[in-house]
Amino acid sequence: MSRLLVIGLIAVAAVLIAVIGHQLSRSPNSSATLPPSSSGASPPNGEAEDPGEADGVVPDDVTVFDDGTPAVTKLDAGLLKALRQAATDAADDDIAFYVNSGWRSPEYQNQLLRKAIAEYGSEYEAARWVATAQTSPHVSGDAVDIGRSPATEWLSRHGAEYGLCQIYKNEPWHYELRAEAAEHGCPRRYADPTEDPRMRR
Repeated sequence: MSRLLVIGLIAVAAVLIAVIGHQLSRSPNSSATLPPSSSGASPPNGEAEDPGEADGVVPDDVTVFDDGTPAVTKLDAGLLKALRQAATDAADDDIAFYVNSGWRSPEYQNQLLRKAIAEYGSEYEAARWVATAQTSPHVSGDAVDIGRSPATEWLSRHGAEYGLCQIYKNEPWHYELRAEAAEHGCPRRYADPTEDPRMRR
């Protein structure tokens, strides 16, 4: 009798394990629906998918004239116009303006911040390179990162004529529109984003 009882208990346990396992495999990962922490420090578990072009990820060899890439087309209209005017003139010197990053979705910006925190070891160090989604001029479409040194060198010499200014000393590729620069020159650059009052909102 005891042997039958043991066999019965084992069978019941096996059925329970199978049922629980089936339920777990069908239920979504509850943490996938949790928002990231407000600081962006904790990556969400079970994130559905990595950001793509619709979030502002830029494929290779995209220029400021690419009308099929949201990172370019969702830039502020004034910034994009100035970039295209400058790029047209730079083309006379055989220089193209490639875009490493432009407009970004808040989700993409938060992912970049989480990666920066992991890479640099603290939120403070990460803030020298990546802003929050709430403060980033990339999310608002007001900033562009220009790739390849000939273009950034050309812009460092001529960008102010178009209102295109480097904002941070540690990011020579990061440009924003400062319309008054055409007459008064670009404003003093911050050492890095941690000095920028906009990042303290």
